[in-house]
Amino acid sequence: MTATLVARGVAGGYGHRTLFDALDLTIAPGDVVGVVGANGAGKSTLLRLLAGVDEPQAGTITLAPTDAFVGWLPQEHERVPGETVAQYIGRRTGCTRATDEMDAAAAALADPSPPDGADPADVYSAALERWLASGAADLDERIPAVLADLGLDLASETEMTSLSGGQAARVGLAALLLSRFDIALLDEPTNDLDLDGLERLEAFVRGLRGGVALVSHDREFLARCVTRVLELDLAQGSNRVFGGGYDAYLEERATVRRHAREKYDEFADKKADLVARARTQREWSSQGVRNAMKKAPDNDKIRRKAATESSEKQAQKVRQMESRIARLDEVEEPRKEWQLEFTIGAAPRSSSVVSTLSSAVFTQGPFTLGPVSVQVNAGERIGITGPNGAGKSTLLRALLGRQEPTEGTAGLGANVRIGEIDQARSLLAGTQPLAIAFEAFVPEMGSADVRTLLAKFGLKADHVNRPVDELSPGERTRAGLALLQARGVNVLVLDEPTNHLDLPAIEQLEQALESYDGTLLLVTHDRRMLDAVQTDRHWHVDAGRLTEA
Repeated sequence: MTATLVARGVAGGYGHRTLFDALDLTIAPGDVVGVVGANGAGKSTLLRLLAGVDEPQAGTITLAPTDAFVGWLPQEHERVPGETVAQYIGRRTGCTRATDEMDAAAAALADPSPPDGADPADVYSAALERWLASGAADLDERIPAVLADLGLDLASETEMTSLSGGQAARVGLAALLLSRFDIALLDEPTNDLDLDGLERLEAFVRGLRGGVALVSHDREFLARCVTRVLELDLAQGSNRVFGGGYDAYLEERATVRRHAREKYDEFADKKADLVARARTQREWSSQGVRNAMKKAPDNDKIRRKAATESSEKQAQKVRQMESRIARLDEVEEPRKEWQLEFTIGAAPRSSSVVSTLSSAVFTQGPFTLGPVSVQVNAGERIGITGPNGAGKSTLLRALLGRQEPTEGTAGLGANVRIGEIDQARSLLAGTQPLAIAFEAFVPEMGSADVRTLLAKFGLKADHVNRPVDELSPGERTRAGLALLQARGVNVLVLDEPTNHLDLPAIEQLEQALESYDGTLLLVTHDRRMLDAVQTDRHWHVDAGRLTEA
């Protein structure tokens, strides 16, 4: 089915706060619309509105045809206890809901007098069509093949809570590959995917005949997939659709912003010039009258008349100047965007050898990493890549002395001060308010200084007083970055640091890494970050084996 979704004059937000308004967007077959903007600009809110999960504050959202199958895949940070892989996929693809609706419609066929007056046969027919369109009829048969294609040796009855982060990410990708939406709304589908998963996702999105709207902070994914970009600009209180792909959007946005600044500067200069000339005319007029009164004798009517006429001419010029100022078309000054000003706190240099592994083997359940023999020297910058589940996180724990080898030896150097953003963002966690949890790591900082620092990372009063576990992953990531700035470190460990960060924050992190001169261990699947961040060495981990490129 070809379907089109149209939003007209839509406003959205939460409570009494409006994040965007007067938003117009059409998603037609073949469209891939990338929704971008800073964290908190309303990207996820917009997808919820387009999916019909929430109602807009204003405007309309229409679907043609009205029974088109719209799939909304939100970010999922928690797994449902007891939910199996098959149940998860059924829920995420909409097949479970379609099956429940068909079962309910079938049961209603036996009711001779339906309460709402609808014809049970018509209701059942519509539910059956939706069930068939969702792919529910053969979903159970299709699941094993897709899981195997993604390298997942899992039974459909396996519980989601038993999976590793990488496995869960691949099951999420499987749900997307198995879906049959007429219009797909995808919120951060790239999070936690490895390079192979990203390439599969890109091929899937590019191959869809239906329309897609997606939120992603993966710049390379956006560049390869999107046909248009919708920017939610929180600073300017505006939204705009840019034609062309992501890279074209970046160029056009820079041009638009430059022109807006030039237009305002031209207006401000012109207004300042007219105001200065009006002030000068007023001063000349006042000075002329005073001089004439001083010099003219009481009975010199001719000179008094001349002075009066001169004064009136000056006053007329002043009025003309003020009129010109009033007729100027007011141009609003472009508001400066909030920007993450981020530096990495430095600590005294560690020993020349930071970490060593010698024929080291690390076993975790059925998984084995090694044997590994490597040495990390002070100041080295090492990029680490590899598929999900290959052993990258195990390698980091081994290098940092957090997991003992079952064979071989491992050693950590002296004076090593580690700063870390781990994949689970687990450093800051728990039920304590953020400010209190943060202070525990930097007791030398006063409460006021902690709040000031967190505010620089966009974490203000409504964030610092909330329990850490109630913060979004993006907010916890920014809190982790703030901790790196507050504490001096000489070994920096970043495990998928771009997950949940918005695009401006990712770019600021890359700039901070340019000036950081300590040891760096960087694990990332962000292809543009791998290109942007300079490294001395590149390690690749696959199936528990480490190779150096």
